[in-house]
Amino acid sequence: MLKLVTGVTTKILLKKTEHVKDPLTKEIQALLPEMVETMHREKGIGLAAPQIGQSLRLAIAEADGKVVFLINPDITSFSQEKIVFGEGCLSLPGEFFPITRSAEVTVRYQDERGLPKKMRAKGLLAIIIQHEVDHLDGILIVNRYKKQQKRVNSSKPL
Repeated sequence: MLKLVTGVTTKILLKKTEHVKDPLTKEIQALLPEMVETMHREKGIGLAAPQIGQSLRLAIAEADGKVVFLINPDITSFSQEKIVFGEGCLSLPGEFFPITRSAEVTVRYQDERGLPKKMRAKGLLAIIIQHEVDHLDGILIVNRYKKQQKRVNSSKPL
């Protein structure tokens, strides 16, 4: 069982991750099912490698009963349409923030077999992917929320 890394000031959660050079190594292949097991145990719908103490560009997302393995994900387009969703995070237990995200995204990644993939995700899956890619870029929802609040407050007339 993998142990979750928690805390708003935990260094590994605030650091940009390293590219996975070879998704087919024994270590990565063993890590993937352990991440799914950990996500299910913690009742999550997504999990990024930094949340289990690994600075790797690797995440999983689960929507509609299907787990997607995202190795070296890169979001290549964001829809103009936005949605606000009350997001929680396994690394910040009990905390929820209303986060504004794109309703649809296109993501390029490698799957669990190392094959290049491209996917257009909408709704909940799009939110999960954006949340997990934030983790891979060292961004926690509390920090995204504060940044969004600053933007909202700075656009109000005086």
